This record gives sequence, C-alpha cells and structure tokens, in this order.
Amino acid sequence: MSEAHDQASSSLAPASISPPGADPLSDVLRSIRLTGALFFVVDASSPWCVDIPRAKSFAEIILPGARQIISYHVVVEGRGHAGVPGSPAVEIGPGDIVVFPHGDPYTMLSEPGTPPELGPAETMDFFRDLAAGRLPFVIPEGGGAPPPAKFICGFLGCDLSPFNPLLANLPRLLHIRRSAAGEADLLDRLIELTLEESRRERAGGASIRLGLSELMFVEALRRHLSATDGGGCGWLSGLADPGVGRALSLIHADPARGWTLAALAQEAGLSRSVLAARFAATVGETPMHYLALWRMHVAGRYLRDGVKVAAVAREVGYASEAAFSRAFKKFIGLSPAAWHAAER
Repeated sequence: MSEAHDQASSSLAPASISPPGADPLSDVLRSIRLTGALFFVVDASSPWCVDIPRAKSFAEIILPGARQIISYHVVVEGRGHAGVPGSPAVEIGPGDIVVFPHGDPYTMLSEPGTPPELGPAETMDFFRDLAAGRLPFVIPEGGGAPPPAKFICGFLGCDLSPFNPLLANLPRLLHIRRSAAGEADLLDRLIELTLEESRRERAGGASIRLGLSELMFVEALRRHLSATDGGGCGWLSGLADPGVGRALSLIHADPARGWTLAALAQEAGLSRSVLAARFAATVGETPMHYLALWRMHVAGRYLRDGVKVAAVAREVGYASEAAFSRAFKKFIGLSPAAWHAAER
C-alpha cells in the first residue's frame, strides 16, 4: 500500500479499528470529530427568553466549515421551559440537560408566552460577538426580577456525512433529567470546574472551557445511555442492550471482516432471529445494513484523508474497487471520487 495510505490508516486506527469489546460510543465520538465552538454561562433574571434560529444560519459565524451544530444547556439553578417548533415545551429544572442535536430552531424561556429579549438580527450580532470574544464568559439575561436562573450553554460542531449513527435517531429535543438519587457525580464536578473558570481569567482559559464543553456533552450522552433500558429505538438504545451492544462492538472492531448474520449472532451470544429482531428494534436497522453503513462511514474518513479508492475498498472489506464504488454510490448517492470532491 502507498505511504499516504499507511499514514491515513495509522491516523484513523483509533476511530475505526479497535480490539474486540471496544467502546462504540468513544469510537463514534472520535470519528465524527466533535469540536467545541462556543461555551458560556447565562445568569438570568425573570422574565427571560432566548429564541435561537436554525443552526445553519449562524454555523459559519461560530465554527466555519462545520457540517452540523449541536447545542445543549445544563440547568445549574432555577427553572424554565424549552421547546422546538411544532412540539410541546418541556419544563426544566436544576441538573436537567436539554440537547438540540439536529440544528433546529428552539426557544428557552422562564414562562410560556414570554417574548424574546433579542430579535433575529440582534441574535446574529450576539453570536458574532461571542465568537469574536467580545462578550464575557458569564452573560446576564432577562428583566431583573426574581426568581433567578443559571444555565451552562454549549455549542459543538461535528461531522454528519456520510453516516452519523449517534445523531440519526435522537429526537429534535432530548431532555435528560437529573438522577432522582441526587448524589454528586461527574456532571456536578464539571459544572463546578466551569463555574470556577468563570470567576477567573487565566491564560488558556478559552481552550479549557471548550474542552469542558465537549466533556459535558459526552457526560450528557452517558447519562442518557444509563437511563435507557433498551426499550427505545436508536443507536444508544442498541448500546444499552447487552447482545446488540456486543454486536455493535464486533462490527466497529473489525468492519472489514466478511460478517454474516450467523457469524455475528454466534459471537454476540444470540440466535440469528433474536439478534435480527433486537437489533432492528433498538438500532432501527438490520445488522447487515448497519454494517454496510458503518463501512461507508469508515470509508469516508479514509477518502477525506486522500487515500486511494482501491485501498479504501480493501480497508472496509470489499473485494474490488468497482464493488466498493457501487456500494458507496448506493448508500451515499455519489461515487467515492465525487463525494471526496464535494467534501473538499
């Protein structure tokens, strides 16, 4: 294989090739190139309301080149409501997290019916000032009356194409409630670190805060995963099912292997019929269709790094460049060369 291919394979190995029993969540998080864009604290007084437009309208301002913007908010104190157009708003309280994974417009407010403090043009100016560092880390919001509210806001960029299993089945608004036990946990420590950073301006503070933003989002996903009993539908629900989670780990550990349903079921410790039924019910795809999609995702990483199509075909388990190209076009809608050109 070419030197370029060897270098690309080495750089991508942690994201695409892991030993059996690997952690698929970490694998996907690495492969989608999660990147912190904005991270700040809102110190609100009543009444308050923020009306965030569709992420595409401000993506180039906060993270140029990002294919997808994810936003999330952690309630530190106080209460409020959050909603997306066309769906009922949810009530949020201390310790709750709301995630908007698909870039939808959304509203967060103290009480239903509260008008937004900023209009559309002022909101865009707000994002420009945030991205340029012209605003403090702690931003006041609202009308100045009690009760107060405080929440941590994170905006992240990630890759969508050619396949993002993490986001594919998440709802437009994901509401993660605080654990009923209420004991201190990792999220509390991350919040404490964030608030500590907000009190002191130190060299490297912006980098620390963006790192905290990514960690906080991953912890939110882990909370959602721990609260999932496998009865829902989506990739995280698949991870929560022991048998399906094992099958996902096997696929991620060796996507180039000539998997059959029988071989995958045997190594996952299930019968073919049980694996097929549980995989479809949780992940929303058949095991073989998911394998093909994940191969396309891995292939996309290699193609993006300039690896030759023939070498990519071998890396993801296809016997010939032609067979891989046909499969890629079937699933992605473009030939590998056309997709690579579009990505560049």
